[in-house]
Amino acid sequence: MGLFSFIKEAGEKLFGGSDAHAATPASQDDLNAKAAQAIATYINTQNLGVSDLKVQFDGSQGKVTVQGTAPTQAAKEKVTLCCGNVANVQSVDNQMTVTNPEPEAQYHDVVRGDTLSAIAKKYYGDANKYPAIFEANKPMLTSPDKIYPGQKLRIPAL
Repeated sequence: MGLFSFIKEAGEKLFGGSDAHAATPASQDDLNAKAAQAIATYINTQNLGVSDLKVQFDGSQGKVTVQGTAPTQAAKEKVTLCCGNVANVQSVDNQMTVTNPEPEAQYHDVVRGDTLSAIAKKYYGDANKYPAIFEANKPMLTSPDKIYPGQKLRIPAL
């Protein structure tokens, strides 16, 4: 799956990113560990069925490395989005294995003015297929109307 890039300033605010810039080397390790734990907790609250989850965060690079086992390709991809759609995360290295491998989805970076209908029209040729994108990004998306610039969305094959 490789390394995915994200917009560092966009996303859920799970931990204090501004603290990382003023940290001493010893406290940087503590901040990285706390951030990794916050991201792991966020992933676990999504109920994706992931086992043996291990999350590492490098605040100096804004990089998350995640390991474990996902039941499906979709769950693995959602873990990537859980990690990447967090403020102060710039890249995600998803090293998870998948119990039931499937083809990978496409991704879309949300820009100002995007709607799920417009995104569905772009990828599927039919704006009315937006529920497929919404479902593919649940539980991170709670409403089809709540997407924001900088967010990365899964676009599954139909």
